[in-house]
Amino acid sequence: MKQKINLKLLGVIFSVLMTFYGQAQPPRGPYVVSPKVNPDKSVTFSYLAPNATNVLLDGGQFGAANVPMTKNAEGVWSVTFGPIKPDIYPYGFKVDGITVNDPANTYLFPNERFKGSLVEIPGDTPAVYALKNVPHGTISYELYPGIEGSTGTFVIYTPPGYTKNTKTKYPVYYLISGTTDTEETFWKVGKVNLMLDNMIAEGKAKPMIVVMPYGNPMARIAEQTGKEKPSDVMSRDGDDALKRMKLFENDLVKHVIPFVEKNYRTIPNRDNRAIGGFSRGGGQTLRTAFNNVDKFAYVCSYASYISPAEMDKNFTNITADPAKTNKDFKLLWSGIGTEDFLYKGTTEWENYLKEKKINVKTFAIPGGHTWMNVKQYLNETLPVLFK
Repeated sequence: MKQKINLKLLGVIFSVLMTFYGQAQPPRGPYVVSPKVNPDKSVTFSYLAPNATNVLLDGGQFGAANVPMTKNAEGVWSVTFGPIKPDIYPYGFKVDGITVNDPANTYLFPNERFKGSLVEIPGDTPAVYALKNVPHGTISYELYPGIEGSTGTFVIYTPPGYTKNTKTKYPVYYLISGTTDTEETFWKVGKVNLMLDNMIAEGKAKPMIVVMPYGNPMARIAEQTGKEKPSDVMSRDGDDALKRMKLFENDLVKHVIPFVEKNYRTIPNRDNRAIGGFSRGGGQTLRTAFNNVDKFAYVCSYASYISPAEMDKNFTNITADPAKTNKDFKLLWSGIGTEDFLYKGTTEWENYLKEKKINVKTFAIPGGHTWMNVKQYLNETLPVLFK
């Protein structure tokens, strides 16, 4: 027996369902495109906030600190700023005094404290970190058994051909981000993976593995044990800071490196290990390297230093026999921006090493304590590692 379909009744049901569905959805405002990079390298930033009374562009690193935005009839605030020097920059909005990221932009700065958005202004010629038509390595996320029973995390780059050339072993660069940065920052902001892809393809850098660990294991341990996350340290060389750096050192040397060398095809000796870092990660780099000379032959400090007083107190193993130190470290490299707030301390440390007859390669460029400068430090150091 055939059943008759009541088309009129189905139409009524459909109409009711669509009415309910429409009511259940949140109201939608106008479609917002932000940021929009213009041909003249100016950038148009937009933010939907019909009920806000004041919205400012917060892009101090490209000269746009607290720039007023204008609201249109649809409630979209906008401003065009620039032209801006080609690079990758963080930015956000201040909405009635509250700093927020750009909800129209999925490109975010990975950081524990602030959640800025990122805008990339391309140059007339491709940057060293540009995505090019070359063989690409792989970015992966790893979990490992960390210090004090915690579960640690790191990001790892394996070079082009790693999965195909299964008998090839590689040197490893342990690369540590700065204060409040995460294990993602060196590839999402520093673009170390694309830089190496391009350099390897051009024969400018050796194929290598890059391990990017999380630099704040004390916070990780607190989070995983239900404790309050520790506040940021106020002094870079105070007792609390040194305690945290020692915790990181032990985690890296006793947990991260053994895990990497067990699970990846590495060349497990000091001549094929490098360590580097930015800001706090640079301080962790120097202390870890100087305490474990048997582990690393290449050391790269990006905008960081150890005070001469701490060197005299804790690292006479480095200064007492300069000939041995110069033989041990195939590269001891220090880079800093001339407007960086750590410039004075860094240059004092560099001069201290030179007075002690320690070979240190120094590199000073304009700019401040920024990831724009970090990419320049990477550009200088990646080609000379493991050579």
